[in-house]
Amino acid sequence: MKRLRVISCLVVVVVGVLLFGTAYAAKVTIRLASAFDPKHILCQAGERFKELVEQYSNGEIEVQTFFGGVMGSEEEIVEAVSVGALEMNTGGGNIIQIFAPQYYFFDSPFVMKDWNHFLRVWNGPLGEKAREEILKNGNTMILGVVYRGVRHFTSNKPIRTPEDLKGIKLRLPQLPTWIKVWQALGAHTVPVPLTELFTALQTGVADASEGDPPQILSFHLYEVQKYLSLTGHLVQTGYLSINKTFFDKLSKEHQEAVLRAGKEATEWAAQQIVEREQEIIKELENKGMEIVVPDVEAFRTKAKPVVEELFKTQWTVTTWEEVLSY
Repeated sequence: MKRLRVISCLVVVVVGVLLFGTAYAAKVTIRLASAFDPKHILCQAGERFKELVEQYSNGEIEVQTFFGGVMGSEEEIVEAVSVGALEMNTGGGNIIQIFAPQYYFFDSPFVMKDWNHFLRVWNGPLGEKAREEILKNGNTMILGVVYRGVRHFTSNKPIRTPEDLKGIKLRLPQLPTWIKVWQALGAHTVPVPLTELFTALQTGVADASEGDPPQILSFHLYEVQKYLSLTGHLVQTGYLSINKTFFDKLSKEHQEAVLRAGKEATEWAAQQIVEREQEIIKELENKGMEIVVPDVEAFRTKAKPVVEELFKTQWTVTTWEEVLSY
């Protein structure tokens, strides 16, 4: 009888060890990085994803977040996810510029009319082809898209017409199409990485910037820029993405948890900005920025020739007319 009890105890211990080992082996770690400030809506989307995927996987997936550029610039993070040095990124449109440049009209000035227009194009054949190119060239899957608001202009002098841009040193990300458009509008462009945005404005490397309201707020640009000119020149989006090779190695249950969490997190984040965009602008005003309502049509008219040229020379997979028809 005693022998049976000992055997029973051993069986319980062995089963426990096996179960613990199985649970331990099933534990998955995802490193999710961003060049954006932790308070930015893209990082909030990342935190939401972490919360949801850990819940949906019953704790079998752990997400470690690295925000604020600690893993490098946005370009470096995009490349790191592509080669598997990181598993995930929550970032801006650089992923399209790097892996599907012929579809970069999705993230370029004066192309899209508004967020609903963007969604119609993104969820249609052109968006599907763009995602296929990113997957083929970057080994990266897009889990969801986040609305960040329309981009506006910040400066230390009011910008009301394109003529006000003459000679101004405008900080831009290192994106050739953006640079081309703003130079055509009369600005002197200064390519500066996002992580150096505040310092560039503070030290006078740049006089002005352009960005979505969450970026302007989360990077504290109201401390170094007096005016916010509501140019509304770009429907700004962000993307939650994952290395495809890593994703393919996940169990079916974990893949479903990642897909579900990615969809819900990005939809939640987009809705936050849809509801709060004007509140954020008001918050910037309360923090000392003077709101300027410029001649938006004058900007669009002056930008039209260069945008049309870009569709003929770089975004040749479609036409501006087709994009506007959605």
